[in-house]
Amino acid sequence: MRASAGVHALRGPPAAYEDHPIPVLKIRLAGEDALLHPSGALFLPAHATLLVADAHFGKAVSFRRLGVPVPRGTTSDNVARLDAALAETQARRLVFLGDFLHSARSHATGTLDVLHAWRERQGGLAVTLVRGNHDDRAGDPPASLGFEVVDEPLRLGHFALCHHPRPVGGAYVLAGHWHPCISLSGRAFERLRLPCFWLGDETVPGNAVGILPAFGAFTGMHRIEPRSGDRIFPVADGVVRALPLVPVQ
Repeated sequence: MRASAGVHALRGPPAAYEDHPIPVLKIRLAGEDALLHPSGALFLPAHATLLVADAHFGKAVSFRRLGVPVPRGTTSDNVARLDAALAETQARRLVFLGDFLHSARSHATGTLDVLHAWRERQGGLAVTLVRGNHDDRAGDPPASLGFEVVDEPLRLGHFALCHHPRPVGGAYVLAGHWHPCISLSGRAFERLRLPCFWLGDETVPGNAVGILPAFGAFTGMHRIEPRSGDRIFPVADGVVRALPLVPVQ
C-alpha cells in the first residue's frame, strides 16, 4: 500500500448497520464479521476483541516539552473515547496496534496518572500492545499497567495483527502506522479530508492488508490512493460510511 494525494467524490447515503444499537458499520472481512466504530477502532465479535491503532498517548506533552504550544487534555479525551468504544462493543480484550506512547517524554507523570486511573477502571480487560515504531523509541508501557507486549505479527484467527501494513502469509493483516484519510469533494464543500478505514482486497495476492485510522485525537493524517478493489470507510460526524469512489475530473 502507498499513500498519496487522492481526491474523490462522495455519492449516495451512508451505509448503516440497523441491527446494532451503536453507530457502527458491520462488514465481512476475511470470512468474519467486523464492526467499524466511529472512534476509529475495529471490533471483531468472534474474538470479543477491540483493535485500536496509533493512540499516541503523551504526544501533546512531548510537544510541550519541546516548547511547542499545543492543547491540553488530549490524554483524558482519548481515554474517554476509548472507554466509550469498549462499553459500546462489550469487548473483553483490547489490542493496541502499535504506537501506544508517542515518545520517551510520554512517560510524564500526568499522562501516566491518567492511564493508571483508566487501567483501574478497566481492570478486568485483557490488554495487548503490538509494538510499533514509536514504541521502540518510547519504550514499553510501565509494567504496572498490566499490558501484554509483543512484537508483530500477533495471530488471531484469520488475522495477523501488526503495526506496519505489510502482507503476512496466510492471514489478513490489520495494522496502523499510516493514519489514513481520504480527500472528498462535493457540492456543499470544495475539499474535505476525513480519517478512514482502508481495507485491501483479500482476493488479490499481496493486498490482504487493512489499515485503521489513527485513534489518537492529536495525530496527523496521510491521504491515500486506493487501488481497484480496495474498500474505503471514512468517518464523519460520528458515522462510518461506505464510500463509493468516483474520481473527480
